Amino acid sequence: MRVHHIIVLIVGIALTACGPFNKLEKSTNWEELYAGANKYYQEGEYNKAIILYDKVLPVIRGSEKAELADYNYANCHFKTKRYIEAAGYFNNFYRTYNRSPLAEEALFMRAYALYLDAPDFNLDQQSSQEAVGAIQQFVTLFPGSASYERAMEMLTDLEKRFEEKAYQQAEMYYTLKDGLYPGQNMRACAISIQNFAKDYPESKYNEELAYKLVEVTTKYAENSVYAKKEERLTDALRFAGVFYRKYPESAYTSEVEKYEAEAREEMQEHLELKQQVAERRAVLEAEKKELPSNNN
Repeated sequence: MRVHHIIVLIVGIALTACGPFNKLEKSTNWEELYAGANKYYQEGEYNKAIILYDKVLPVIRGSEKAELADYNYANCHFKTKRYIEAAGYFNNFYRTYNRSPLAEEALFMRAYALYLDAPDFNLDQQSSQEAVGAIQQFVTLFPGSASYERAMEMLTDLEKRFEEKAYQQAEMYYTLKDGLYPGQNMRACAISIQNFAKDYPESKYNEELAYKLVEVTTKYAENSVYAKKEERLTDALRFAGVFYRKYPESAYTSEVEKYEAEAREEMQEHLELKQQVAERRAVLEAEKKELPSNNN
């Protein structure tokens, strides 16, 4: 029985090796290769189509047949989820055949491939930025396209990922504010929150972050050196005022009031100390003037 199985296996391998695709792959007839590549493409055998297109495309480059082959080649990579490669090939197609009836679709497919390759919000968003650029190029060049609304939905989704990423960054610094380097993290958190509000003025997170901005800037000011304290306390109080104006019915109001009171108390103590320092300096200056001159 074991010998029988071995014989069957050998025969199977031999038949596979002599199959139509293997024979076609070894062909040097470019017309046969071209027809075979298109056939496998139409049948959804995209990996086989890629192999044949790889062989025939250098031969037919510049001919009328190259346009469809180049598009199919790009789409084969898309269909097999090789999105980065597909985006590159679709981009090359658009640059080469920008007057083609397939040019609009190729540019959209480039954007779509990059969109599908874009990671979740908690990962690096460099490729997402590339996808945004590709989508913006498409909607600018083809505002009347049937794919316009779909492209805008993709763009909205990517912008939400950027928003979530920016929020998580601010939250990370907020979490670290009581860690090993609290001053640095408080400052980074304050900057992140302010940048977030500028970049995403309609975000659902702005109210929460506005409260946290008052908290971290108050704590940051309280722990600042004498020369910087008044300026930073003034900032904290200003952020509290902005919060009240923007969110008069907020659930965070009582917390903001607590930190505002802390900042005002700290400011009062600082101004009293500042007055004492000024008075002491005045006394020292007066004493200095009363010292005998050494010009005799």
